[in-house]
Amino acid sequence: MKWVLRNALGVVLAAYILYQARKPGRWVGRLLLRAMNEGHSQMTDWGLSHVAIGNSFVILDVGCGGGRTVGKLAAVAKDGKVDGIDYAEGSIAASRALNKEGIEAGRVAIQKASVSQLPFANDTFDLATAIETQYYWPDLPNDMREIWRVLKPSGTLVVIAETYKGGAWDKFKWPVMWLLRSSHLSVSDQRALFEKAGYEDVEVFEESKKGWICAVGRKHRVKCHSSTGGC
Repeated sequence: MKWVLRNALGVVLAAYILYQARKPGRWVGRLLLRAMNEGHSQMTDWGLSHVAIGNSFVILDVGCGGGRTVGKLAAVAKDGKVDGIDYAEGSIAASRALNKEGIEAGRVAIQKASVSQLPFANDTFDLATAIETQYYWPDLPNDMREIWRVLKPSGTLVVIAETYKGGAWDKFKWPVMWLLRSSHLSVSDQRALFEKAGYEDVEVFEESKKGWICAVGRKHRVKCHSSTGGC
């Protein structure tokens, strides 16, 4: 009987931790967010090295989690602004706490929102980032298009993840991701997803030894009219 109870408690605890990883709460979730901030930092730097970030960029971080990426972006776009969104209360609280100075200076804003319905006008952002979050989006084609909507012409979306179909360590990581009800995209799947949503100049980078992936796509550029000379 004790063995059954121990195993039942173990299953419940594992399920709770998995839930917190997907949608962090204010207590246990915040502990996980701290670990994620540290664990994903090197991968984030690698992924962001594939995009240019201007000093005055207006940037959106989708699924801002513990707020580490928001801080990195704000440190580069010193004359710009960074908006972070997340659907989890724990993530919002942690991200606001970590970026308190940026928020007080008016250079950072964090709010609760869904990637499926972004609370921003069309053509707002120069850059959108999504670090370790695309797995959990409820409607990938629609959500990719929603980000496309809020990007400026020539704006860029970069998606960075530590596991993908066919990547190194995937066979070990995928069972956990499956339990989290995550999407499971290959390099070709990712490219097709970007292109179907309307992104151009799509590039997909791999860090083969670590199993990281970085996909980058741009919103269409405004084309100049040769007859008028205007754009």
